[in-house]
Amino acid sequence: MKSHRLAWIAGIMVLAAFFVFQTGWSKADAQVVQLRFAHFTEDTHPLHLGAKQFAAGVEERTKGQVKIAIYPANSLGSPPEMQEMIKLGTLDMGATTQGQLEKYVRACMTAQIPFIFDDYDHAHRVLDGPSWPWLYSLAEKEGIILLSNWEWGFRCLTNNRRPILQPDDVKGLKIRVPPEMHLQAAMEALGAIVTKIAFPEVYMALAQNVVDGQENPIATIYSQKFWEVQKHLALTKHAYSCSIHQMSVAGWAKLNPEQKKIVQEESKRAGEYVRKTLISSEKDLLDKMEKSGVKISRPDLAPFRAKMGPAYEKITKYTGEENVKIFMKWVEDTRKK
Repeated sequence: MKSHRLAWIAGIMVLAAFFVFQTGWSKADAQVVQLRFAHFTEDTHPLHLGAKQFAAGVEERTKGQVKIAIYPANSLGSPPEMQEMIKLGTLDMGATTQGQLEKYVRACMTAQIPFIFDDYDHAHRVLDGPSWPWLYSLAEKEGIILLSNWEWGFRCLTNNRRPILQPDDVKGLKIRVPPEMHLQAAMEALGAIVTKIAFPEVYMALAQNVVDGQENPIATIYSQKFWEVQKHLALTKHAYSCSIHQMSVAGWAKLNPEQKKIVQEESKRAGEYVRKTLISSEKDLLDKMEKSGVKISRPDLAPFRAKMGPAYEKITKYTGEENVKIFMKWVEDTRKK
């Protein structure tokens, strides 16, 4: 009788231990935070390489408790759709440009006013410095958490009709722009006929001569292979675009304080990598495109800047005179004299 009782007790203990083990496993498994990170570049673009570095760094430092799945090349939607999903909280994380953010935070357009930055260093001093807490606060009110500035680049103009050496060469060209008012205003100020085409459709639109040209940074022109279907590339550098790594408020709430700190630190580290890689690659990419037959022009930018009056008026009216005044003071204060 006693042996039966001991066997019964031992069986109960085994079952209890199994239950505790299973419960503990389930609890640990449930604690793993799964995040989705979407962007719109191909897997060869520095931004995607930075996203991979970021995801690996976060997973390693959180000991596997935060895992990030990356969805490149518009696989979850076009840039405006991704930005909207972040705003709504249906996408945890993304890297879009200020041009996508400006729909919800109009002050973001100030960073893209045509021809205001001298070079990359100047743009970085403003965006990492005085404007960061300002834009962070405005974005947070819209349900968007800004993590760090990455890179997209100075935008240049390609077309299939003629070299761009002076502003009048842009007149009459049918140019694709994204749905961003400041870029439309800049191209219209130069006399272009503006057409809005979704980013995933641009290559075919160029190949089929639906439009004469488009404008994007050098790394984008190369990685998207626009150079295959464009004869001329002008280094107009007419506007600077910064890719901003960001999260939805809902995604941010999934993280504990230590995980948030790690995500922010790894985001900044990845952003520095993207900047360094993208900027240092531009000369090599230009050489490759030129060797493939693309005609590259380097026009004097002063006459182009002088044509921006109508664009400045439209941008100021849209984004607000006070916002432009605030941002332009930072631009001047950080300019190397």
